[in-house]
Amino acid sequence: MNREDFEILNQEEKLIYFDNSATTLKPNQVVESIVDYYTKYTANAHRGDYDNSLKVDMAYEEVREKVQKLIHNKKAKEIIFTSGATASLNMVVFGFMKYQLKEGDEVLITKAEHASNILPWVTLAKEIGIIIRYIPLENHIVTIENVKNAITPNTKVISLAQVTNVLGDERPIEEIGKLCKENEIYFVVDGSQSVPHIPVDVERLGIDFLAFSAHKMLGPTGVGVLYGKEELLERLEPTSLGGGMNATFDSEGGIEYKSLPSRLEAGTPNIAGVIGLGRAIDYLLEVGIEKIHKHELELKKYATQQLEQIPNIILYNKDMPNGMIAFNIDGVFSQDTAVYLNHYHICVRAGNHCAKILKEDLQVKNTCRISFYLYNTKEEIDELVRVLKNSEEIFKVVL
Repeated sequence: MNREDFEILNQEEKLIYFDNSATTLKPNQVVESIVDYYTKYTANAHRGDYDNSLKVDMAYEEVREKVQKLIHNKKAKEIIFTSGATASLNMVVFGFMKYQLKEGDEVLITKAEHASNILPWVTLAKEIGIIIRYIPLENHIVTIENVKNAITPNTKVISLAQVTNVLGDERPIEEIGKLCKENEIYFVVDGSQSVPHIPVDVERLGIDFLAFSAHKMLGPTGVGVLYGKEELLERLEPTSLGGGMNATFDSEGGIEYKSLPSRLEAGTPNIAGVIGLGRAIDYLLEVGIEKIHKHELELKKYATQQLEQIPNIILYNKDMPNGMIAFNIDGVFSQDTAVYLNHYHICVRAGNHCAKILKEDLQVKNTCRISFYLYNTKEEIDELVRVLKNSEEIFKVVL
């Protein structure tokens, strides 16, 4: 699908790219939008009173409206641009939750979360004494019953990925959102693996804060989004101070912050990255998020059927409805498998995928992960299967 738009796929040396959960390839349209900024109207944002600067201001601010259209929130000023989902989640934890929670308050997460949705909470627990509790996983997934059973009178936050980055299980976010509203619990969602693949409506889902990254959805690296309800963002203390976010300050220590969203975007932003994100959103909406997801599911079904025919392949998430396949070759270290596949220009991810405590539930420390996106094909899967069928050659290649 749309492979002609991706220069990296049209080079002489054939590349099969199956690492889309880590980062996606970039279409020519996104690259061109970034080059246009750097070559045709470069200027800082919100700093100048000349034509180029005003053009940058308009291009930059238009992207908030594009994000708003993508995730269906109420107001453009509820969209904060960050350096990525990691920065967004850190802002929530250290700019908001640090001032709302107290010792003994409980935060519910799972052992399948990405490091960015675990380590900030662990650090906050050390700082102020909150308690982290893990919602039990049932066959590696989150059930609404287990969420209900995990909630106590001390539960103040539930923080979950909508779709996890190893097994790709989709959580019952809408039902959890209703539970959070009924129990006055803050609901934080890591949308890194969901926003690029499935329709997301933050209002319908009852999400208080949503974080995601541009580079996982055809956009550039180093830029991301924090969505938050306006009344919550108004209470979020800036975690970065400097130019662009203050209205005035004086030598006596008085500081007056600007209004949202500027007060949470200190310094010169990643202007080119934001513009690239905007073009990536345009591209995804032009193709259709539902169409992309359907394509991924078709590839997952086809790949699973083919891989199951190989006796020494172990699949860990074949029945989960997503575009990811976690697997191992029996008796082979996952990184060795990845190096072997790389010999044939096939790119997969190997390791723990930044979900280092999932092994306590999965009982496997490292896996290989295939993750599909719109430009992947069944022919590429056929080549993967052909190479894996000859995996008795793996140590000749690796060694």
